[in-house]
Amino acid sequence: MRAASTASSRELRVKQRTVLLIGHSDARESGRVKPLLHAKGYAAQWCCPCQGDALPDQGEGFAGTIVFGGVQSVNDAETHAYIRQEIDWIGRFVDGGGRYLGICLGGQLLARALGATVGHHPEGINEIGYYPVRPTAAGRAVMPEPLHVYHWHQEGFEVPSGAELLVAGDEFPNQAFRFGERAFGLQFHPEVTPDVALRWLDSAADHLTRRGAQDRATQSAGMARFDRAMHDWLDSFLDRWLDLAPASPVEVGSPRKAVAGG
Repeated sequence: MRAASTASSRELRVKQRTVLLIGHSDARESGRVKPLLHAKGYAAQWCCPCQGDALPDQGEGFAGTIVFGGVQSVNDAETHAYIRQEIDWIGRFVDGGGRYLGICLGGQLLARALGATVGHHPEGINEIGYYPVRPTAAGRAVMPEPLHVYHWHQEGFEVPSGAELLVAGDEFPNQAFRFGERAFGLQFHPEVTPDVALRWLDSAADHLTRRGAQDRATQSAGMARFDRAMHDWLDSFLDRWLDLAPASPVEVGSPRKAVAGG
């Protein structure tokens, strides 16, 4: 009995230093997120409901959950059961005080779980490339100054009731919001490195013909100009999100093939 109790306590301690990553393709591409987590002393555990993975019980004790983008839409909830399951799971997780970070589709899923709408730009505009965003007065604590950040999306979220807009943009005015102190939704992709962006450009080149999308040359120039600041911002943001105590780095795993979308 004591051995079982000791094993259970050890497992809980491991979970408390593990961040659950929820992806939307078999690529399980985290960009710079996983290396940054490892450098801060956190392990990562993947879950891909679209590939048949079961979402964990709410009380499993992870340090937090990060939900990434994908080609799916939250508006597919009626035709894709796993989207509906994710929305319901996120709602319960956040209501229970879970630490949550949603990126692009992940932010849209949080917005929908909190009762907000997600939809296309009224003029059919997409954001694909590097676009400027700026903090609101409430958002200066998490983004002290304007940045150019990477986007790849055709839908955007409304700010849920009870949430606070932190970052604004031009064509899509709602770029980041906070619900409570521990749940954040981002419309942009701070995790995307130049290598990931180039793979997305290769795999979804047809998206660059969409209204509002930047061409490949413009995006390549943006990588050189804006990537370092975006990396530094995400590094600092994760510190705040995790409310970090000093920790030792753990070994970094190798990324797999990326799939565009968010």
